[in-house]
Amino acid sequence: MSDTKQNNGQSQAPKGQKKPESKYPVNMTDTPFPMRGDLAKREPGWVKQWQDKKIYERVRKAAAGRPTFILHDGPPYANGDIHLGHAVNKILKDMVIKSRTIAGFDAPYVPGWDCHGMPIEIQIEKLYGKNLPTAEVLQKARAYALEQIDRQRAGFIRLGVLGEWDNPYMTMAYSNEADELRALGTLLEKGYVYRGLKPVNWCFDCGSALAEAEVEYQDKRDPAIDVGFPFHEHDKIAAAFGLDTLPVDQGFIVIWTTTPWTIPSNQALNVGPEVGYSLVRVERDGQPQLLILGSELVESVLARYKLEGTIIATTVGAKLEGIRFKHPLHAQDPFYDRLSPVYLADYVTVDSGTGVVHSAPSYGLEDFQSCKAHGMKDDEMLKPVMGDGRFASSLPLFGGMTIWEASKPICGALTEAGALFELKMFDHSYMHCWRHKTPIVYRATNQWFAGMDITPKDGGPTLRETALAGIEKTQFFPDWGQARLHGMIENRPDWTLSRQRQWGVPMAFFVHKETGALHPRTPELLEQVAKLIEAGGIDAWHNLDPATLLGEDAATYEKNKDTLDVWFDSGSTHQTVLRGSHKAQSSFPADLYLEGSDQHRGWFHSSLLTSSMLNGTPPYKALLTHGFTVDENGKKMSKSLGNTMAPQKISDTLGADILRLWVASTDYTGELSIGEEILKRVTESYRRIRNTLRFLLANTSDFDPALHAVPMPELLEIDRYAIASMAQLQNDVAAHFERYEFHPVVSRLQNYCSEDLGGFYLDILKDRLYTTGVASTARRSAQTALWHIAHSLLRVMAPILSFTAEEAWEKFAGAEAFAASDETIFTQTLWTFPALPDAEALLAKYALLRQVRTDVTKQLEEVRASGAIGSSLQAELAIKAAGEKYRALASLDDDLKFVFITSQATVSEVAAEADEAVEVAPSTFEKCERCWHYRRDVGHDHAHPTLCGRCTSNLFGAGEKRRYA
Repeated sequence: MSDTKQNNGQSQAPKGQKKPESKYPVNMTDTPFPMRGDLAKREPGWVKQWQDKKIYERVRKAAAGRPTFILHDGPPYANGDIHLGHAVNKILKDMVIKSRTIAGFDAPYVPGWDCHGMPIEIQIEKLYGKNLPTAEVLQKARAYALEQIDRQRAGFIRLGVLGEWDNPYMTMAYSNEADELRALGTLLEKGYVYRGLKPVNWCFDCGSALAEAEVEYQDKRDPAIDVGFPFHEHDKIAAAFGLDTLPVDQGFIVIWTTTPWTIPSNQALNVGPEVGYSLVRVERDGQPQLLILGSELVESVLARYKLEGTIIATTVGAKLEGIRFKHPLHAQDPFYDRLSPVYLADYVTVDSGTGVVHSAPSYGLEDFQSCKAHGMKDDEMLKPVMGDGRFASSLPLFGGMTIWEASKPICGALTEAGALFELKMFDHSYMHCWRHKTPIVYRATNQWFAGMDITPKDGGPTLRETALAGIEKTQFFPDWGQARLHGMIENRPDWTLSRQRQWGVPMAFFVHKETGALHPRTPELLEQVAKLIEAGGIDAWHNLDPATLLGEDAATYEKNKDTLDVWFDSGSTHQTVLRGSHKAQSSFPADLYLEGSDQHRGWFHSSLLTSSMLNGTPPYKALLTHGFTVDENGKKMSKSLGNTMAPQKISDTLGADILRLWVASTDYTGELSIGEEILKRVTESYRRIRNTLRFLLANTSDFDPALHAVPMPELLEIDRYAIASMAQLQNDVAAHFERYEFHPVVSRLQNYCSEDLGGFYLDILKDRLYTTGVASTARRSAQTALWHIAHSLLRVMAPILSFTAEEAWEKFAGAEAFAASDETIFTQTLWTFPALPDAEALLAKYALLRQVRTDVTKQLEEVRASGAIGSSLQAELAIKAAGEKYRALASLDDDLKFVFITSQATVSEVAAEADEAVEVAPSTFEKCERCWHYRRDVGHDHAHPTLCGRCTSNLFGAGEKRRYA
């Protein structure tokens, strides 16, 4: 604390302050805490200081032994500079950690990074070209990830985020890679993991399967086509419709599809078992033909084809089961000369199309399931589409074309065969790769899956059941997150664990070259590979000669080439980090996971599934989600719109504390709006808080609590009220912090600084601070209250305005307290206020007084506007009040005038509220040069003709007695 002293308020001025011109100075103490924050310039200095002093380690030391609170960091991906979304996420986490710390917890923060996966592999291809040797890809990818981590880390540290920055977790750390492989081995042993052919989301640009979270939907224009499959088993068709014979030989069952490229792979047709179907006679190209269509759609379909028709007979789908129809291109090439049987399927509806669905089992999930259920074997399924999106060169008519190019020639071939009934361009929402923004398809490939509905080997509940039960016992902030995550888990397909890439944790299995079966010693082999990876990273698997581990078996087994889905990397960090690389700083389950709302389908989701399989429980007790940043007009931020704002730029111009205050003052459960105007308002709000702090620090700068503190019972009443009011604010703020609510805290802090302090308490206090004797009980009582308020205020604002609180703490704490805090505010817990037995009564009384003061101030303003008075001190008040109001006002006795900041105030009792009144009259007395009060006794002492009795007593005598205000 600055050692500012005055000789009983006379001529000596505080250090560094100009000598006052008046020979009757007031007690204007100063503080080295400047009015201007100059945050952008000065914050980097604190950042460096925090690192040099190892402030995070000091906080850990101070918190040792307290109950723990573990927030597990969802790892950002190690690619590209940090953006505003990153900043929101990291600042929210930092505010949670710091608010839990001041609440008395040991809350470590281990930041992490997601390092494997396709985006980095694509970057390496862009920088160094394709087809590099795997060893080189891995080496370059690792170096690239480290470089990105360094850049992002600097960005996060600049935001004032405290954490274990010199020892973060990385999914590419050797021990984490090894433990991830061990986790996979455990899931395999438990019976959750299987290998099979199944349509998965496939991106031709990635050349790999995609996770559910990597799929987004965009509008796409496609040809929608109606295709006829010619009749083959005429007798069976007649019987199904209750006819002896068909009246016309030529006929088609008609399907509708928006994916013409799947027609060459057709192997079945689907109808709804209870759906009605009609046999319709039409004239087409001068020829009579029969069509099978869904009965409810006959009218609309014929109108679409511009045909007239007569319904000959009707039936239900169940009667058509097993009847086989020819492929539409059966006459074009022997490959297509095959039959498609009708299967019954509940998913067929008559909402649109023709009521009949064509089935290409390798390119549709429902198609696949339907064909499998009807006995089709994996190796019987046609799979002509290659990983790059082209048809295999061996496919007749369309070989070598991309599936999108092939649409036109396929439609041409169908027209030639007389099987194309209609072609119409159709706009619909379609699956796209979130990285490449290109259309993706379902494609059947052999992949490794975690089964959602498999009964594990121990006979316990399925993964889906365990995960859904886990959601029920998890707390959600905001609570709508629960229904969202529940819906996603309830309906999701099996998790495709495998990827066809290089930069990822290998699914280090040895599989039989002919049967594809796993080696019988797989669990033991996985542990041996894990140990190799622990020592040399994933490169060790790629460099491994199978004979080293398999001996003679190496001739019949080969290394599985798949890597693990990158969502498995981050989704298993509860195992690899919380109970692996950073177990000393962590615990399981974590108290909180906090991410953007897109992570219900991402990290929250994959973490829940891995932990449900490994532990039978979620890895978190609570989930918090925040929205995304939008501009002032509510538009999503994008480079193309030019409405993005870089956190670095905001920190470099306004300061990171302004960015932190913006995050805290915005309701993060929805979208977070930001723009120049919004930041201006935030800066204004920051100034109010800073000015309040400066007032507190300046007016306690000559106060030493050990020497000057006034005992609680002896404090003036309004000072005791101010302490009770701050204690109430601290309790409310602590309750908000506990629920991770920050915007109500900011709004309470702003209101407290401008209304409770600026507009009431400090406004009243200035007279006593500035005019009573420097060492008087009246002034020391005020300083005692301000000292308690400053202690509490600095602590409750520290999680939000971290740089400002740290700066103020250094100026305020005093040498002893600063040393005891290990030179940082962040080791402190919430301020312990002295006991105030009458706190409730004081809060109630002063709430009433403030009400009256609001009415009085209004009247004073009116009189001032009329020109009758200049300032409120020129006024004399006469208040008439009833009941409780009268008693509250009368209890202040002669101190009543100080509450209203008038030179005189009296109160008289009236019988009823209706008789209450406020009379304002201008004072007829002289104004005191020093305290500016208008008083009868100005000039009573001839030695000091411009002073009132109060001021001569305060400067040269025993000092005035103040009891209440």
